[in-house]
Amino acid sequence: MTGLVWLGDVAIFITTNKTTLIISWLPVTTITELNRKKLQSISMATTSLLLNLTPKVYNFRHPRPKRTNPILARTSSSPSSSTFSSGAVTVKEKSSFPGKPEADVVVIGSGIAGLCCGGLLARYEEDVIVLESHDLPGGAAHSFDIKGFKFDSGPSLFSGFQSRGPQANPLAQVLDALDERIPCVSYDSWMVYVPEGEFLSRIGPTEFFKDLEKHASPNAVREWQILLDAVLPLSAAAMALPPLSIRGDFGVLSTAAARYTPSLLKSFIEMGPKGALGATKLLRPFSEIVDSLGLKDPFIRNWIDLLAFLLAGVKSNGILSAEMIYMFAEWYKPGCCLEYPLHGSAAIVEALVRGLQKFGGRLSLGSHVEQIVVENGRATGAVVSNASMWDTVKLLPSDVVPKSYADRVNTTPQCESFMHLHLGFDAEGIREDLGIHHIVVNDWDRGVDADQNVVLISIPSVLSPDLAPPGKHVLHAYLPGTEPYDLWKGLDRRSTEYKNLKSQRSEVMWKAVERAVGSGFSREKCEVKLVGSPLTHERFLRRNRGTYGPAIEAGKGSFPGHSSPIPQLYCCGDSTFPGIGVPAVAASGAIVANSLVSVSQHSQLLDAIGI
Repeated sequence: MTGLVWLGDVAIFITTNKTTLIISWLPVTTITELNRKKLQSISMATTSLLLNLTPKVYNFRHPRPKRTNPILARTSSSPSSSTFSSGAVTVKEKSSFPGKPEADVVVIGSGIAGLCCGGLLARYEEDVIVLESHDLPGGAAHSFDIKGFKFDSGPSLFSGFQSRGPQANPLAQVLDALDERIPCVSYDSWMVYVPEGEFLSRIGPTEFFKDLEKHASPNAVREWQILLDAVLPLSAAAMALPPLSIRGDFGVLSTAAARYTPSLLKSFIEMGPKGALGATKLLRPFSEIVDSLGLKDPFIRNWIDLLAFLLAGVKSNGILSAEMIYMFAEWYKPGCCLEYPLHGSAAIVEALVRGLQKFGGRLSLGSHVEQIVVENGRATGAVVSNASMWDTVKLLPSDVVPKSYADRVNTTPQCESFMHLHLGFDAEGIREDLGIHHIVVNDWDRGVDADQNVVLISIPSVLSPDLAPPGKHVLHAYLPGTEPYDLWKGLDRRSTEYKNLKSQRSEVMWKAVERAVGSGFSREKCEVKLVGSPLTHERFLRRNRGTYGPAIEAGKGSFPGHSSPIPQLYCCGDSTFPGIGVPAVAASGAIVANSLVSVSQHSQLLDAIGI
């Protein structure tokens, strides 16, 4: 008897014979095809699922290097830079290198994934260094200061920082492991401007119904209730396995499957046969759940697409149901809240850096990795790339990259890029009830993924006044991964053509800001005005084509695992499983770190943080 149950970010494959229960695992990235015509329910305890599937191997086939062989050897190449040669990577340094010129594990990039990976490795007492090209850590989550205005460069819509235990947010679990806390302000609403009108949308199980009654229709109210009744019970399966318990080898049978079997079985028993059968849909696009429920109200369909796009950069027909259901559990269950870190997104990065350094890990800023050293077909040590898949390939000598791997990377579809608008302005004359988050949708018919259509606005000084000088506000507006890179490709950033295009393509953001902030706002009175283009995104974040990330649609493709064709080279971040978004990249960094240590070390960490 065999079965498959979806547990958070992995599928647990269960096989039984007369005397033995065998539990193995497969991340969603390894499920190539589910022959749904042959799917049928059978009895195993309360229920199980019989699937005809063809899994791909997903593990770290290449062992980590021995600690007796340090992988960095520093040699000076010029007065202005130094190169780490005869080691894992070659690096140009702008600043002095911290500590000894060697380490057992090198992490390339200090994005959230890289810092989570490096921090956990330090917690595991591994000798690790994180190399960052820029003079500020954090990648897309870094902050910058201009004239006393402290700007977030990337994500600003957060939840789950204060969660603890097995069902906690992956980033919260990493911070817990590093014994770090992020002071946050909790809130429960965001302003929405859609063709039907504008309203303050509150999260939680009941408040959105009031918005639907006023701005949609009685049918929309009915369909939303149908959706919640169907998906919230599935959240027990989507959140059943702690993200920090996952590793990329068969040790996961101990750290995840066996460790949490009692709670997993309990959650499925509580779901009942109908709910357990519905759990198979977690591996499929969320639109299939919506379609199966017969939901046709235009507002409901558009709203679902909007939530999916904000979460993963694709609409509901491209996002895994598990991701959406996890989000529904965080936003539409009793007691839910959103959280913004005091002192901005930099507080997240600072907490991760503190955790890294507290346990002996090192961070080297201004250290640009030029190449990953490959000898005899292997990376010369454990190297973890937090760069995108396209940028990681460029770091490898071309003659060592298998053609099949290069072809797969080069044919992976990309999300488009961003436009950014950063403003610092006087709060005088601005209404006092100004909220932190605003979203503007100009035209549902064009689709939420259309360019120049959806604008996101964050005014974090509303909740964290220290982000702006006294009596001022700081604002970040952006087009979320919808700006075509090809419009900008090849333009000289100093040219009149480039400046004119920035003015033209940023106008939709200016208008959205004027609508959100109100009549007291004036463009002319802004003390700081910064417009960022896809070329800005490409340059400062070192992102291929300034992309948001891979546009991998559920049901059509899958995010890669964390190993690579080059032995001892691993990858984390939004180009790997589980995908795009802060929780997802934190999980990816944790998975790699867990996989580079023993099962015993991994289990001891889970014991230490009480999960």
